[in-house]
Amino acid sequence: MRKLSMDELGRATPGSFRQMGKMPVVLVLDNVRSALNVGSAFRTADAFALEKIYLCGITATPPHREILKTALGSTETVEWEHLGDTSSAVLKLQNQGYELLAVEQTEGSVALQKFEIRPDKKYALIFGNEVSGVGDEVLAAADGSVEILQFGTKHSLNVAVCIGIVAWHFTQKIRLLFL
Repeated sequence: MRKLSMDELGRATPGSFRQMGKMPVVLVLDNVRSALNVGSAFRTADAFALEKIYLCGITATPPHREILKTALGSTETVEWEHLGDTSSAVLKLQNQGYELLAVEQTEGSVALQKFEIRPDKKYALIFGNEVSGVGDEVLAAADGSVEILQFGTKHSLNVAVCIGIVAWHFTQKIRLLFL
């Protein structure tokens, strides 16, 4: 067994990536404290060809040293926008027809694997602060919430890990079911 070379992987160039069709999924980072987690979100959004990332509130923005460290150039390929508060992003996305899903443990949350992804929908996945989660005002405005079932003693996952799991799930379902 040998590793495949970059040429053998057939990856898109930054220019062709910007022009290609994207998954109808955006990430909304609600006051994420760690720039390293933000960089990981960029890298995940690039890997799964997501439409855009909204960086809200205190969430760091490129070019930040720690974002660039984990993003590995994906800040140059993934479209992003910073808004002073997450509520502004929520309102903007609602007006654009996105279904807003907080990724959070809430009353009535749906287990990720049971959430029905529809081909006629665009999704905005909202991820919260590493300590306090998705803000209450944002939760109140969301259309629903999904959670990753967990079975250990801890009650949460690192936000970058969570973004990776949820983005992969939505991408594989959309590609498998609709493309």
